[in-house]
Amino acid sequence: MSNFVFRRLVSVIPIALIVLITVFLLLHIGPGDPATLIAGENATPAQIEQIRERLFLDRPLWEQFFLYISHVARLDLGKSVYSGFPVLTLIMQRAEPTIVLAVSTLTLSVLIAVPTGVWAAWRSGSAVDTMLIIASVLGFSVPVFIIGYILVDVFALRAGWFPVQGYKPLSSGLWNCFRSILLPSVSLSLLFSALVARITRATMIEVLSEDYIRTARAKGAANGRILMVHALKNIGVPVVTVVGTSFAALLGGVVITESVFNIPGMGRLTVDAIQTRDYPVVQGVLIVFSFVLISVNLLVDLSYALFDPRVRQ
Repeated sequence: MSNFVFRRLVSVIPIALIVLITVFLLLHIGPGDPATLIAGENATPAQIEQIRERLFLDRPLWEQFFLYISHVARLDLGKSVYSGFPVLTLIMQRAEPTIVLAVSTLTLSVLIAVPTGVWAAWRSGSAVDTMLIIASVLGFSVPVFIIGYILVDVFALRAGWFPVQGYKPLSSGLWNCFRSILLPSVSLSLLFSALVARITRATMIEVLSEDYIRTARAKGAANGRILMVHALKNIGVPVVTVVGTSFAALLGGVVITESVFNIPGMGRLTVDAIQTRDYPVVQGVLIVFSFVLISVNLLVDLSYALFDPRVRQ
């Protein structure tokens, strides 16, 4: 088991290095002088030169890269060009809404999708199965922001059950936070529920056709035991895989959803930084998002050993 974990940890190193190189080059691959673009059209040469010195753009490219790597290693992501605050401080200030939204969305998606997919597979070909397929197609087809606007119109503007926009932090109370985050979580979870439910259904149908399931039925095992003991544990690897890999899409959806619901999270921070060409903030957010995805994928790989001991070999 220790060798398995060590191999997975070592495999992360080149991926992290590629991410750092890619994010670093984003400042240089665009046309024109980055300092001029950041400073704007009305900037004086002195202001442009000041930005160039602050971002080390006046040094050779290889020196810029090693300075960049050394700062990231010290958790120094630079300072915002416009606010002057450290990028890591800005990210930490915006992290709670995004984390709460992501965790609530994933939790809601799994709680809805896994039982639904298992039930549809057990009743394959029935009306329940057909309804799941139709709902999944709709979940894939309708954009997240449209679902968000519909939920706001129905449950916030018309019914008045939830706030239209904004976010209440956990410090204001669990109920207030729940009310402010429920509609964004539901709008995001509809997409991921459809995806996880389809994968769960397809995997469960395949498992239910295996010989050991037919053997269990021939021995007179109850349907509940067949599902819970023999079948359910064998769909763990595909379901965990799709939940982990969909996390990347979730982060992309967070950017849109936070804009729709005016949630001051990392998605809004990214949009604002792009609009103002605050490249240090954009780079910092991309690094954080990328390393979160790398960590999630690493945890997914490690979880395989729990569902299938053969993976350790």
